Amino acid sequence: MKLSLESIANDKQSWEKAGVKLPSFDIAAMRARTESEPEWVHFGAGNIFRGFIGSLSQRLLNEGLSQTGIIACDTFDYDIIDQIYTAQDNLTLNVLLNPDGTVSKEVLAGVAKGVKANFADAESKDYLKSVFRAPSLKMLSFTITEKGYQLRQTNGAYLPVVEADMKEGPEASRHAMSIVAALLLERFRAGKLPIAVVSMDNCSHNGEKLKASVVEMAKAWVANGFAPVEYLAYVEDESVVSFPWSMIDKITPRPHPRVVEMLAKDGIEGMEPIVTSKKTFIAPFVNAEKPQYLVVEDRFPNGRPALEKVGVYMTDRDTVNKTEKMKVTTCLNPLHTAMSMYGCLLGYTLICEEMKDADIVKLVKRLGYVEGLPVVVDPKILSPKAFIDEVVNERLPNVFMPDDPRRIATDTSQKVGIRFGETVKSYIATGRDLNTLVSLPLALAGWMRYLLAVNDAGEPMEVSADPLKDELQAKLAGIAWNDPASYSGQLKPILANASIFGTDLTQTPLADKVEGYFLRLLEGPGAARRLLQAELA
Repeated sequence: MKLSLESIANDKQSWEKAGVKLPSFDIAAMRARTESEPEWVHFGAGNIFRGFIGSLSQRLLNEGLSQTGIIACDTFDYDIIDQIYTAQDNLTLNVLLNPDGTVSKEVLAGVAKGVKANFADAESKDYLKSVFRAPSLKMLSFTITEKGYQLRQTNGAYLPVVEADMKEGPEASRHAMSIVAALLLERFRAGKLPIAVVSMDNCSHNGEKLKASVVEMAKAWVANGFAPVEYLAYVEDESVVSFPWSMIDKITPRPHPRVVEMLAKDGIEGMEPIVTSKKTFIAPFVNAEKPQYLVVEDRFPNGRPALEKVGVYMTDRDTVNKTEKMKVTTCLNPLHTAMSMYGCLLGYTLICEEMKDADIVKLVKRLGYVEGLPVVVDPKILSPKAFIDEVVNERLPNVFMPDDPRRIATDTSQKVGIRFGETVKSYIATGRDLNTLVSLPLALAGWMRYLLAVNDAGEPMEVSADPLKDELQAKLAGIAWNDPASYSGQLKPILANASIFGTDLTQTPLADKVEGYFLRLLEGPGAARRLLQAELA
């Protein structure tokens, strides 16, 4: 068995014998309908899209709630389209790794087509323009990560590619936000047609960030004479072009060799992962956990699929914001970051193995239940405590979820301000004693110690990618992992940086606490273990 239209059509019995659920709709009819009346385009063709958003499309089609699929576009790594989408006839094998040890397998065919969002390729550009001229188009959604929306460098200057796009105009667009703005210009020219532009990325106020970047591009093009002023008014009018906010939650780790072996035993060939020229590690299958949450602000000027019937919470902006804050500042993301720092220091390569470590479990539970829940934002549609219960008792310990703390540690400098800084702000705003916090400053001290690139046994350790990695490591220069005397206040300017932590920690008791923990983490082999045991006893 190979993942192809021919195989699932002609060898259904073998797929079903292998325990793989197949699509129950007419794939050819769906794809023809999508070509003539496209309704949904998605930017960001990676694993979270394939395993989550793609599965929503599958359910809509299986249940007769939709007649069209998603046109999936990649704005960054075109190899994904060639080597994963086209090579597998735009099918994905979704492998859900359930907490009870069972595995659910399904061939997903909710994607009608994979496209390179590449304006340097005339065929791709013309195709996308034609899709955006279609009155039937209801939504453009995104999973391109928060970095995909950024137009500026850390010093405030435009990225060179963005500056070039602004000067050269829509036809030469290269940056993802430029391409979006160019396609909206096409839709404007087609009669100011309505559309929802929906970020599904895991970042705070995602719709607001997306809109700000698109509007900034539009303003530049109007100023430079590439578009009329009416185009800017069109993009800014949310009754015509809306930018709904959303909260998404589903862990989709890198494809794991254990899953490849399992599928091979089932007789499914060609599932080996590839590494693209852009260093994307991806496979024809997606391995993911079963729990998934998507909460979306219900503002769709041209209508939308019946997402509420396939498990999506459709609600108002305030509820989306509260749900996102609940997850990102208390119930999941801070726990992930805290355990990833100490997991890396202690030599773990799997999150589930960390959850067998009594010290890390104490760290996580105290951070969530004791320090987080008293100031949690309650969205009402989900219970914060029940959410943490599921995270701690089912999701993180899931031995069938091959997630890696090194993946979680990526871009930590971009995350700590939300994941920990918001709790600090809430404590200050409500008059709570910051001295009662233990797990939170332990996590921050652990991050600083992690940046030294030496684990708790004194062995060299690779530090995950981070836009501030070089800058932060330079500030920590001279500190020896096994010599507290080598510390001479190098943390202070970092802890004072409100752009990283959301507040100047040196104006709070937490800076001294983080420094104190950090010094103890410099006490040679086993220091991280001793610190956790002493502080969490």
